[in-house]
Amino acid sequence: MSFRVKLGAVLRAGIFAAVAVALAVAAPSARAQNKEPIKIGFSMALTGGLAANGKSALLAMQIWEADQNAKGGLLGRPVKLVYYDDQTNPSTVPGIYTKLLDVDKVDLVVGPYGTNLIAPAMPVIMQHKMTFIILLGLGVNSSFHYPNYFAMIPSGPDPKRAFTEGFFKIAMAQNPKPKTVAIVGADAEFSKNLTDGARENAQALGLKIVYDKSYPPNTTDYTPIMRAINATNPDLIVVGSYPPDSVGMINAMNEVGTSAKLMGGGMVGPQGTAMKVSLGPKLNGIVNYDFYLPGTKMQFPGIDALLKKYQAKASVEGVDPLGYYMVPEAYAYLQVLADAVEGTKSLDQQKIADYIRANTFHTVNGDIKFGKDGEWAQSRVLQVQFQNINSNDVKQFEGTTHTVIVDPPAYASGKAIYPMQKTRQ
Repeated sequence: MSFRVKLGAVLRAGIFAAVAVALAVAAPSARAQNKEPIKIGFSMALTGGLAANGKSALLAMQIWEADQNAKGGLLGRPVKLVYYDDQTNPSTVPGIYTKLLDVDKVDLVVGPYGTNLIAPAMPVIMQHKMTFIILLGLGVNSSFHYPNYFAMIPSGPDPKRAFTEGFFKIAMAQNPKPKTVAIVGADAEFSKNLTDGARENAQALGLKIVYDKSYPPNTTDYTPIMRAINATNPDLIVVGSYPPDSVGMINAMNEVGTSAKLMGGGMVGPQGTAMKVSLGPKLNGIVNYDFYLPGTKMQFPGIDALLKKYQAKASVEGVDPLGYYMVPEAYAYLQVLADAVEGTKSLDQQKIADYIRANTFHTVNGDIKFGKDGEWAQSRVLQVQFQNINSNDVKQFEGTTHTVIVDPPAYASGKAIYPMQKTRQ
């Protein structure tokens, strides 16, 4: 055989080997793309009062979709998100989930964002016997007790009390201890659950409740509410509110002032960057729940890379530029679902639910184990105090210098300033 023939054979063999390696690397993704997608259905608040957080969550979910498909999808098939805008309107939710299941024929569902939107989905989910992982719903399953429900929210086995436990813990560590508390919230599902828990916490601590009222969700002027609270002269003010009324209550507090030593606890909204930037120094002193901030003690595997990927896309998409509040939760609840599908090698709803109950999940949101009623087996609700904010510059809200984690101690990045007026001088 001539040298030229031998050389040609060697070159061809090398090319074939290279092609084989390339095909082997690309095979999982290529095989997935040639099959019908696994459809994951949900509603999301893309307009209305929760839209800022809902849009942030959706971008995180779309990043997960791209990441998962790059790895070959699920069960060798691509994944596809199928979603509709629920407009932050609970009345739209049952129809959306009925359409997803009966018309779109999705293979899997996950929950909408927020207590007020999750609760109306439950009857449809239960009727169809679907596994249901929800996004940031407070104590929704405490009335349904649906066994295939799982909550992507770190409120733990006693969710209604968990949101304000740290708030009261900080207050009761002071000398002199507070004696009185005002509790106020919207007449809506989330606020009712939160204020129920705050009431139980206050009573267990022997605090006197001097104000305990709700307001209509469509309230626009919160100054009379703040004046009525101040008239009872409480040491503490616990607020259970969604974003529009959180802004209203904070503005009212800044307008009329208060002698209360701490205020906050259960306000949805101040976790988001847009509201932080808008309110700026008006936030000083407020102690409120949160779920994730990039403190040195919360560096879960994969979270930094995810936030960088999200933040690079956020400005283009016009969503929360930092993503601390929604991104870890929204990405992680799809991680849990994917791990359960792969772990069971099945789309069987009961097998998936049984797998979720039996296993610990390693996510960008930390290690998660589910317990009673599908809540986290252990609580990890943070209390954050806004400190020394002097402008509306977004950079003040990067990290934990001005949004200081003050409880629990395992994740704390600083200490609470008490009374709150010391941060407002």
